[in-house]
Amino acid sequence: MNLKKYTSEFKYNFKLAIPVMIGHLGHVLVGLADNIMVGRLGAAPLAAVSLGNSFVFIAFSIGIGFSLAITPLIAETDGENDIEKGRNVFQHGLILCAILGLSMFLMLLLAIPLMRYMNQPQEVVELAIPYLEIVAFSMIPLMIFQAFKQFTDGLSQTKYGMHATVIANVVNVVLNFVLIYGFWIFPRLELIGAAYGTLISRFAMMFFIILIMNSKDKFAPYFNRLKLAEIKKSVLMKIINLGFPTAMQMLFEVGIFTATVWLAGTLGTVDQAANQIALNLSSMTFMIAVGMGVAATIRVGNQKGLKNYKDLRRISFSIFLQVFIIEFFFAISFFLFKDVLPLAYIDNISVIKTASSLLLIAGLFQLSDGFQVVVLGGLRGLQDVKMPTYITFVAYWLVGFPISYLLGITFGYGSQGLWIGLLVGLTTSAVLLFLRFNYLSNKLIDRG
Repeated sequence: MNLKKYTSEFKYNFKLAIPVMIGHLGHVLVGLADNIMVGRLGAAPLAAVSLGNSFVFIAFSIGIGFSLAITPLIAETDGENDIEKGRNVFQHGLILCAILGLSMFLMLLLAIPLMRYMNQPQEVVELAIPYLEIVAFSMIPLMIFQAFKQFTDGLSQTKYGMHATVIANVVNVVLNFVLIYGFWIFPRLELIGAAYGTLISRFAMMFFIILIMNSKDKFAPYFNRLKLAEIKKSVLMKIINLGFPTAMQMLFEVGIFTATVWLAGTLGTVDQAANQIALNLSSMTFMIAVGMGVAATIRVGNQKGLKNYKDLRRISFSIFLQVFIIEFFFAISFFLFKDVLPLAYIDNISVIKTASSLLLIAGLFQLSDGFQVVVLGGLRGLQDVKMPTYITFVAYWLVGFPISYLLGITFGYGSQGLWIGLLVGLTTSAVLLFLRFNYLSNKLIDRG
C-alpha cells in the first residue's frame, strides 16, 4: 500500500478540521470551566453539574444532529457552485434550528421533575434543578449558532465558528470566576453562577458569529432573506430527512453516556462525580475526532458533488488513518496521566481514585470512539444516514448498554463495569460503520 497517497492529504484535512476541533472543544471547555470551578465547591455540586448536563446533552444531541444535515447539503451545492441552492438550504436550516432551540428549551423544562424519580442522591437533585432551569434557556442561542456554524463549515470556511466559540469561552471563564465565587460587586452564586455564565456565553457566541458573517462580502448572497413564498416544504423535508436520522445517531451515542451518568448516580455521589471527570476528559479528546469527522463530511460532500468517486474513497481513508494516529496518542496519554488528570477537578481522594480507574478504560476506547465518529462523518457526506442509524442503535443499546448494566449494576463492578460496556458498544459501532462505508464507496466506484 502506498501510504503517501493518503498522508499527502493530512495537511488539508487538518486545515479544515482544526478550526472545527477548536470550535467543538469550545462547547466542552464551557463544561470544563464549570467542572473545575464547581469542583472546588465539593463532590455534590460537581455531581449536580453532571446530572443537570446529562439532560442538556440529550437535548443538544438531537439539535446538533439536525443542524449537521446543513453541512453536507451546503458542501454539495458548493461543489456544484450553485449559490442560490445553497442560500435556500442555509435559510431553511436556520428556520428549523431556531424552532428546535425553542422546542428543546421547553422539553428540558418539562423534564426537570423527572430528576426526583431517578434514584439520585437527594442533595445532588436539589442543586441540579435550579442549575438546569437556567442552562435550558441557552439551547435557543446555541441552536441558532449551530445553523450558522454548520453553514460556514459546509463552505469549507471552518474558522468563523471557531472564532465565535473562542470569544464565548473567554466570556464564560470570566463570568464563572466572578459569579461562582463572588468578586467585586458580584455576589457569590456558586452553582447558579456557573449556569448564568454558560447562558450568557452562548448568547455571546450567537451574536459574534452573526456579526462576523455580516462583515464578510462572500456571505452576502446567502443572506438575502427568503420571502414567505420561497419557503418550500421540499427543502425543509430534505433537511429533516437527513437531519432526523443523524439526530438519532447522536442521541443513541449521547444517550448511552448519559445512562452511565444516571446509573453512576445510583452508586452514590463519589461514583457520579468520578464519572463526570472521566466523561469530561473523554469529551475533549472526542471533539478532536468530531473535527476530523466534519472534515470528512465536507470533503466527501465536495467529491460527491464533483462525482470524483475514486478520490472520495482515497480522501476518506486518509482521514480515517489520520484520526487513528491522533487517538492512539490520546490513549497513551490517558494511560500515563490517569492519576494526575483528576487532580485538576477535585481534591477528594475517593473521587480521584475512582476517576483514575475509569481513565484506563477511557484510554482504550479512544481509538474506537474517534474512528466511528469520523466514519459517520464520511457516511454523512454521502448522505447515507438511515443504515448508520440502525447500526448505532444496535451497537450502543443492544450490545453496549446491556453489558454496562450487567457488569456495573448486576455483577457489582460499579463505574468500571459501566465503562467497559461503553468500550464494547463503541468498538462494535466502529467496525460496522466502516464496513458500511467500504461497501458504499466501492459501489460508487463500480457504478461511476
